[in-house]
Amino acid sequence: MLNTFMVYVENKPGVLTRVASLFRRRAFNIDSLTVGRTEKPEVSRMTITVEADDDQARRIEANLYKLVNVLLVENITNQPAICRDLAMIRVAATHDARSHVLELANVFRARVVDVAPESLTIEITGAEDKIDGLLEVLRPYGVLEMVRTGIVAMRRGSKSADAACIIGGSVQDASQPAAAGDSVSYSV
Repeated sequence: MLNTFMVYVENKPGVLTRVASLFRRRAFNIDSLTVGRTEKPEVSRMTITVEADDDQARRIEANLYKLVNVLLVENITNQPAICRDLAMIRVAATHDARSHVLELANVFRARVVDVAPESLTIEITGAEDKIDGLLEVLRPYGVLEMVRTGIVAMRRGSKSADAACIIGGSVQDASQPAAAGDSVSYSV
């Protein structure tokens, strides 16, 4: 089962190496790893996806907490979350095939970001399945190059209480039920 971890860490040199080394030492292959700053400059957030069963996921979480610069670990695999991936795909597009490739990009709500005489570069954002689907229908035309960012994920709703505790927001226990006035969000 693919598990998604949100890991809040101190924004310091060497933290990424420590986290990646933990997975290497435990013989887990990281499927996707993205890192970026949060709204607080001293805190970065990693989104890590890894193939693991429930027991292995609990051990990964426990081991991540043992690292010095790790502030918070959340396994959001079974929680309502928004997960997105970005890909840029360069596909061969001769004059005859160009209109077909443009139609396919439009169907998948992708954007053409570069046009060359013999190719098009398409940018697509969405769930992994959506990107994989576009990639499959473009293969017959000739995929020349592809790059993906990896998954970024965020819990649904108006706030992430656990994260707020770590990075200076309101201190509300995440295990407490939401108040009656809290808003609920839905994906579009």
